[in-house]
Amino acid sequence: MAATEHDTHDGSWLGRAGRRIAAHWVAKMVGTTVAMAAFFVVYFWLLRHARGPVTTVPRIWLDRMIPFQPWALAFYASLWVYVSLAPSLLVSGRALAAYAAAAVVLSVAGFGVFILWPTTVPPPEVGPSHAGSVGFLKAVDASGNAFPSLHVAFAVFTALWLGRLLREMGAGRIARAANWLWCLGIVYSTMAIRQHVALDALAGALLGAAVGAAHLHLMRGRP
Repeated sequence: MAATEHDTHDGSWLGRAGRRIAAHWVAKMVGTTVAMAAFFVVYFWLLRHARGPVTTVPRIWLDRMIPFQPWALAFYASLWVYVSLAPSLLVSGRALAAYAAAAVVLSVAGFGVFILWPTTVPPPEVGPSHAGSVGFLKAVDASGNAFPSLHVAFAVFTALWLGRLLREMGAGRIARAANWLWCLGIVYSTMAIRQHVALDALAGALLGAAVGAAHLHLMRGRP
């Protein structure tokens, strides 16, 4: 039997999640891949074609409290798995289209700021080496398009949506807490690997929360 957005079948919430993920999985996988590819095309084009002087976002006291931690790169990279979870748990075409529309609004808002106000982060402090995987990341994704951090914005947006979906599926407190811990780990990682500073992360969190909350409010009462 096909899954629905408000799945009331007997069984564990993991079973309900599995049925949702299996529904239209090819279309969701292709759609998510195409959406991510389109995002990166625009993101890197803007990164390499700043339209005006680039402002360096300053560090604040919170940045000085967080040491450089290369292990946090694993959390940073996990965003691309994390953001795919919410759409994978949606079933109806209407819900998927609404989710995609909200993600586009979030991206356009961030890209608009990048166009009007190009930003970067300060050079890394003397001490930690950016060799290895972190060095490769910084060579590919230069520390531009800094404010707001869309990495953080999409993490918070996803956390809000996953929170709703986990509640719908009857997930327990541990699963719901793990959702937010994963989100916080991603947010922390952007500062721990010096890809963003605290002000970038704060702006990204506010953007993601605003778009996510507004979208969930509009979707209230709808499957």
